[in-house]
Amino acid sequence: MAGMSPVFRRAKKAPAERVVTLVGKPGCHLCDDAREVIAAVCAEVGAAWEEKDILQDQALHDAYWEQIPVVLVDGEQHDFWRVSPERLRKALS
Repeated sequence: MAGMSPVFRRAKKAPAERVVTLVGKPGCHLCDDAREVIAAVCAEVGAAWEEKDILQDQALHDAYWEQIPVVLVDGEQHDFWRVSPERLRKALS
């Protein structure tokens, strides 16, 4: 296993161990749509989710301002603008 790529050694997390983060801002209709999709998919698979306001975090603002809403899965960018429930479900399972 020592010579195996880290990609293949990585243990797959259960949905309950995953965290989905919605990066958005108040008054954003795309953020509202993303919130509905994330809440439904996370409830279905048992994953946790949180929301962060891009206006309250300069680092998030600098990184994602032109892409909101942005969806992170375990801190890694997964999607932006429109959230596909099928794609999110697949990433969490």
